Amino acid sequence: MADQVDRLAADGVEFVQILYTELHGVCRGKEVPIGELHHKVESGIAITEAIMTIDLGHNVIAGFEHGFRDILVVPDTTRFWRLPWDPTTVWCLGDIREPDGSPYAADPRHAVRRAATALEGRGLTAIVAPELEFYLVDPVTYETYTTHPSSVYTVGTQSDPRGVFREIHRNTCEMDLGSLGGAQEYGRGQFEINLSHGEALETADRNFLFKAMVKQTAARHGLLATFIGKLWDDEGSGMHLHVSLRDADGLNAFHDAEAPDGLTDLARQFGAGMLDHTPALAAFLCPTVNAYRRMEIESLAPTHANWGLDNRLALVRYPHQRGRGTRVEMRLGDGGAAIHNAVAATLFAGLDGIDRKLELPPECARLPYEDESTLGAPLPSSLGEALDALAGDAYLTRAMGDRLCEIFHTIKRYELDRWLAELAKVTDWERREYAHHL
Repeated sequence: MADQVDRLAADGVEFVQILYTELHGVCRGKEVPIGELHHKVESGIAITEAIMTIDLGHNVIAGFEHGFRDILVVPDTTRFWRLPWDPTTVWCLGDIREPDGSPYAADPRHAVRRAATALEGRGLTAIVAPELEFYLVDPVTYETYTTHPSSVYTVGTQSDPRGVFREIHRNTCEMDLGSLGGAQEYGRGQFEINLSHGEALETADRNFLFKAMVKQTAARHGLLATFIGKLWDDEGSGMHLHVSLRDADGLNAFHDAEAPDGLTDLARQFGAGMLDHTPALAAFLCPTVNAYRRMEIESLAPTHANWGLDNRLALVRYPHQRGRGTRVEMRLGDGGAAIHNAVAATLFAGLDGIDRKLELPPECARLPYEDESTLGAPLPSSLGEALDALAGDAYLTRAMGDRLCEIFHTIKRYELDRWLAELAKVTDWERREYAHHL
């Protein structure tokens, strides 16, 4: 550790920002001088457990019962990310631990580790690749960075007049976050940069830091970058999660060259597990009241639990690539999901399908709403329904961790109650509609 600190300091690094995720997926952390890093590795950084129960409305929901006890953030020094906009600073991620050094039960990174380890126990390595979309908007008015329609899949000055997207893309490359390319997406002022696939924890970490970098880069230009599902009545922002499994020989365990569809039984069982647990998965993949606004009939966001071969209108999609590229895509995810929770829950769901040898229902081969026999069961239409489904899914609760799910339910039920109270208020629409006439 001392040599590592000396090398960083000699290279001009003055500060380390030790970042961690909580159950909302917010990037939190602490900045320390480079010379303090080795002490933080040895002792950890004490934070109050109440940080896990602060909602996004600045309310502390729980923690009073034990006097706001300490938990620790311990730097994971296996990798550092230098900031292109401030070369004197590096990022590193932190693991949340109990004071005795054991993993904190509600740490989302720990949940991903446990899911990956469970698959490794069956001779399989999880490979994942999330796809994240985001909007660039004015932080006060929410007016989009660009306003012209029909600019999907365009690049250059017309879709990026101030070079903000280019700076985000350059930072993605310079931080070695794995850019494969990017462009404007379907919505006005909506963008996407695809990141490379990789092992579960490493990829979840990169996508978590990517979101943080995008937000910080936008903020330096006086803009807000947001990944939430529906900002306006325009195209939603999703988080499509691609998953494959690698066997002990390093081969894609989802590919079968002899099968008519090119898929192994393992690939089909994994997808069947995702379908079986979809109602509960929705709580982690669509964890806000806003997320359910994406789910519209005949849109690219799913509304029912079904699957298809290269069918983007299905919930679970097997893209056309085979061989090393054989994979399954879960299309339910909202851009506002906490990436580590989403990855862990999806892996656990697929694993259950493998262990129980579940079978896929009949394929949805066209527009889902044209054939009720393959349409599938409706997905949860609200956060409340998804939380109820998670509470009723004993397997997924146990797999993700009872304590993690307990805290998750606490903060999300409180958030939902606040939303319902907001809905109970008299609206401008009611005043405009009725006051003059009645």
